[in-house]
Amino acid sequence: MKKVITLGEIMLRLSTPRFERFTQSDSFDVVYGGGEANVAVSLANYGYDSYFITKLPENDIGQAAINHLRRFGVQTKYIERGGDRVGIYYLETGASMRPSKVIYDRAGSSISEADISDFNFDEIFKDADWFHFSGITPALSKKASELTEAALKAAKRHGVTTSVDLNYRKNLWTPEEAQKTMTKLMEYVDVCIGNEEDAHLTLGFKPGETDVTSGELELDGYKQIFKQMMDKFNFKYVISSLRESYSASDNGWSAVAYDGKEFYHSRQYDIRIVDR
Repeated sequence: MKKVITLGEIMLRLSTPRFERFTQSDSFDVVYGGGEANVAVSLANYGYDSYFITKLPENDIGQAAINHLRRFGVQTKYIERGGDRVGIYYLETGASMRPSKVIYDRAGSSISEADISDFNFDEIFKDADWFHFSGITPALSKKASELTEAALKAAKRHGVTTSVDLNYRKNLWTPEEAQKTMTKLMEYVDVCIGNEEDAHLTLGFKPGETDVTSGELELDGYKQIFKQMMDKFNFKYVISSLRESYSASDNGWSAVAYDGKEFYHSRQYDIRIVDR
């Protein structure tokens, strides 16, 4: 069984029930999640030996987050305890033509203040096959950025394949800040996942005559930008999902991939959104 390690922040999500607005609701539904934690859960469901690395406070909310991961079969032995809080985000789910709305309250979370010395990365990556992280984690704080780099270096020392989901978040940092940090981390990455806008804002790539904010899916633009990324960083694969937003409830979904020789495009699926 393949051993996969993910690193990131698991957050407490408080969402309004029944598509209510923040200003209407008098209660919240509770669930725990985060980009890398969700990957760990999915991999565990597929039968992989899936581990999640983070730091959570030594209180009942921190324990509830760990219990959430365990119920799906995610290994939690490398989660460190300490710090003051679990990050929170509030979700107002969109409906029809009304988009979803998210409010973050994550400053000072335990993982954003974690030290490299909190984790024994050589022990963690011993016998591991894959390490995955996203651009969200290094954006949290200087400490989180240093932690991510230390994890990547340890993964490469142990011959572990590494992947990143660029996942640019404008509420966490500017494009200039993202490019300064993420460009350095790409030295240790084998598989890069991200859409055209992520590649532009996070790594500074932009193909000619392509508007990354338009929402239109230009395959030639992806070919250009993937080749640029491969040439600069020597990735083994560059991958992106493509989403066409029809409404807050319905999207078109497909994917493209480039291995340095061939460019692949999947069929498109029409998706009714249940949760996000």
